Amino acid sequence: MPKGRRRKNPITTNTEVTSSNPHSSRNIIRQFHCLLKRRAQLQKQQDTPHNVQALADVEREMEELGGLKVYQRMSTIGQGNDRGGGTEKVLIGWLKELGFPRNNTSKEDCHKLRLLEVGALKPDNYRSCRAWIDVTPIDLRSRHPAILEQDFLLMDEAQHRGKWDVISLSLVVNFVPDEKDRGSMLCLAHSMLSEDGLLFLALPLPCVLNSRYLTFDHLKGLMGVVGFTLLKERWKTGGKMAYWIYRKTSSDLDRVPFQKKVVLSQGNRNNFSILL
Repeated sequence: MPKGRRRKNPITTNTEVTSSNPHSSRNIIRQFHCLLKRRAQLQKQQDTPHNVQALADVEREMEELGGLKVYQRMSTIGQGNDRGGGTEKVLIGWLKELGFPRNNTSKEDCHKLRLLEVGALKPDNYRSCRAWIDVTPIDLRSRHPAILEQDFLLMDEAQHRGKWDVISLSLVVNFVPDEKDRGSMLCLAHSMLSEDGLLFLALPLPCVLNSRYLTFDHLKGLMGVVGFTLLKERWKTGGKMAYWIYRKTSSDLDRVPFQKKVVLSQGNRNNFSILL
């Protein structure tokens, strides 16, 4: 007879989120990511009665957690000024270091940077730079009329090819549950950027520092294959975030296919990866 299976406890049993302290925010975000990953795995499997029930359980747990609305609220709280502010501060600082805004003879001649902000939780992150940045904020579930409700992966590539001077993928790639879709997101960003356009990437530091499948060198090589040259990088030991800004160059996807393979096996590591 087959061994009886021990019923696993749900990933979360919290039905109402009322706390906004840092530990609670991180816990909600972590739980939501686990549920997203589990849902993506189940959606790829055969529709057996067991898998159908497991998928329904995951959907129920996500709803009990508060769904995308609560995830967005916790992420917004995490970007509050009392916790260091949003990642746009890093991007703005780097753009200024790279010589923006350009000096022009008149304001009328000033070409604003066309910035696509993917995963925008607030509509006015770049209000202090509106004289030289023309931002279009998008998100899967808009929290404000000024934020376009749009799935980045479903945007018309032909319509947006070469349109954007800057694309911000801040805490977005790690939200995508499928590793191939993460790679597709980077490739789509490359296509949509103008010549010499800039890509801003922000990830939780453990996605790179504590992954079995990704290291800083591995990420640099992968981004080079997609067609990005690293300009600046920021992270610190013991920190929670890592930031990069890249310049668009020519891609080399036909030459080097990046596949999933273990690059670090020691210790208790996560399974975050990006596949091309």
